[in-house]
Amino acid sequence: MNKLLTTSIREVSQKINAGDVGPSDVTKAAIKVASAIKPLNAYITITDKTAKKHAENSDSRQKDCSLLGKLDGIPIAIKDNYCTKGHLTTCASKMLSNFIPTYNATVYQRLKDAGAVLIGKTNLDEFAMGSGTIDSYYGPTKNLWNSDLLSKFYSCNNQMKEYTEQNKNADSWHIAGGSSGGSAVAVIAGSCYAAIGSDTGGSTRNPASYCGLIGLKPTYGLVSRYGLIPLVNSMDVPGILTRNVDDAVLVLNTIAGPDEFDSTCLRKEYVPFDIPDKININNIRIGIPKEYKEKNLSPEVQECWDEISQYLIEDGASLSTVSLPHTNYSIMCYTILNRCDVASNLACYDGMEYGYRSDEWSSVHNMYKKTRSEGFGKIVKERILVGNYFLLNENYEEYYVKAMKIRRLISEDFDAVWNNNIDLLLTPTTLTGAPTYNDFISMDNQAQCLIQDYCTQPANMAGIPALNVPIKLSKSGLPLSLQLMGPPLKEKELLTVAKWIEQRVQFPKLELKDLSLLQ
Repeated sequence: MNKLLTTSIREVSQKINAGDVGPSDVTKAAIKVASAIKPLNAYITITDKTAKKHAENSDSRQKDCSLLGKLDGIPIAIKDNYCTKGHLTTCASKMLSNFIPTYNATVYQRLKDAGAVLIGKTNLDEFAMGSGTIDSYYGPTKNLWNSDLLSKFYSCNNQMKEYTEQNKNADSWHIAGGSSGGSAVAVIAGSCYAAIGSDTGGSTRNPASYCGLIGLKPTYGLVSRYGLIPLVNSMDVPGILTRNVDDAVLVLNTIAGPDEFDSTCLRKEYVPFDIPDKININNIRIGIPKEYKEKNLSPEVQECWDEISQYLIEDGASLSTVSLPHTNYSIMCYTILNRCDVASNLACYDGMEYGYRSDEWSSVHNMYKKTRSEGFGKIVKERILVGNYFLLNENYEEYYVKAMKIRRLISEDFDAVWNNNIDLLLTPTTLTGAPTYNDFISMDNQAQCLIQDYCTQPANMAGIPALNVPIKLSKSGLPLSLQLMGPPLKEKELLTVAKWIEQRVQFPKLELKDLSLLQ
C-alpha cells in the first residue's frame, strides 16, 4: 500500500477495478499520511469522516461492479478557496474561519460525481494573495523536499541528495510555493493522488515547480469558476496538481466543460482526450521567448532550459527565438488589476451577513471598520487599500484603464507568436528552486510576487493554457522545472509535449517507505 499511494491514478484505479485493493483501504492509508504530514501544514481541514463515507460508497460500487470510472475511490484534495457543502471553506483567513457553504463548487461536484474521495481542504496564502503559502491565518506550508519528514518516511527511485543535519535548522526550511502550496504538498507527500488549486498569476504552476509536480492552468473559461471564491475574476482559473501528465489529463477530462452556473465558462462542448504512451514530436515548432531570459534566472534553471531545448531538437522538433515585447510590463499591469478586483470582491466581507464579525463595536460604521481590520491579514488589507486608490475617480484612467490597454497588448504578443506558426512556448516556470523561508520573507509580498510570478503571470493576462513540468533536482536536492504555454484550447498539444518531456527526463519519484512508520 505504501508504494501504491505515490503511484499514478491509472495504476491504483486498475487495482480497484480488479478488486486487488478496496477504496476504503486506500482512503484510510491516505488519511494516515495526511495526519503524519501535519508538521508541513498542507491541510487546513482533514475531512476524514466524509472521506471514509465516500470510500464506503465506492466499496459498494466495487462490489456491485458499478464503479463510476477511473476516479472512483481515488483520494483527492481541494484548495480551501473552493466551496464545499458542509465543510469549512476559509480562504486561509480569519474572516471566513467559521464559514460553511451550503453548496459545492462545480469543480468539486464533478469530481465527487465521478466517485473521487475528498481527503481535505488545503492551505493557501490568505484569499490566494501570494506566491509562497506563508501568508495564511493558519500558518505557512513547508516544502517536503528538505523537511525532516523526507528521510524519515520517504525513499526515492532515482538519485536524490541525502538529508543533512544542517537542514534540521528551523530557519533553513524551504517554502512550498503559492498560493496553492498546500495542494502541492498534499500531492507530493502521497496523501492524495490529485489536488485542485487556483491559478490567477501562477498559483498552481509556482508550487508545482517548487514541489516537483505537474501543474496545469487550463484556458480561461474551459473549467467552471462557480464556487471558487474570486480573487481576479477575469484571470482566476481552477488548476490541477498531479504527479504525472496522464493523471492531469484524467482530472481535466472530469472537471472541464460548460456550466450553467458560470457565465464566464465557455459554451463549447468539451471533448475528452487521452495521450498515447508513444509520442512523436517531429515537426512541432517550439518558441523560446527572449524576454524570459531574466537577469535573476539561476544557472541551474538555465541549464534545464538548454538541456530540454537540445532534447527537443534531437527528437525532431524545431526551436526558434521569439519575442513577447510587453512581458516586462505584465507584472506591474497585473498588480494594478489584481488590487482593483480585490477591493471590489472583498467589499462584501463587512460582518453583516456571513463570516467574521468583531465582538466589540459602538455603531454600524464602527462594526464595519473593526470587522475588516480584525478579520483580514496585513497583505489583504494593503491590497484593498491600494485597489481603492487605483479606482478613485481621479486615478481610474491613469491606472486601471491603462493597465487594461497593456493587458490587450500582452495578449496580442501571444497571438502574434501563434500566428507566426509557433505551436508552443518553452520557458522557465520559476527563476530558481524553492527559496528558504528566511530569504522569502526578507522581501515584502509584492516584491516576491514580482520575482516569483515573472514567467507565469503573462499566461493569465492572455487567458492561455500553461503548465509546469518538473525536470530534475538541483544540487541542493530541490526540484527544478520548466513551463510550457500554448494557444487557447490547445491543452491536448500542451500535455502531449509535457508527457514527452516527462518520459525523457524521468524526474525522481518519491515513495513512502512503510506506512507503519507514520504516526
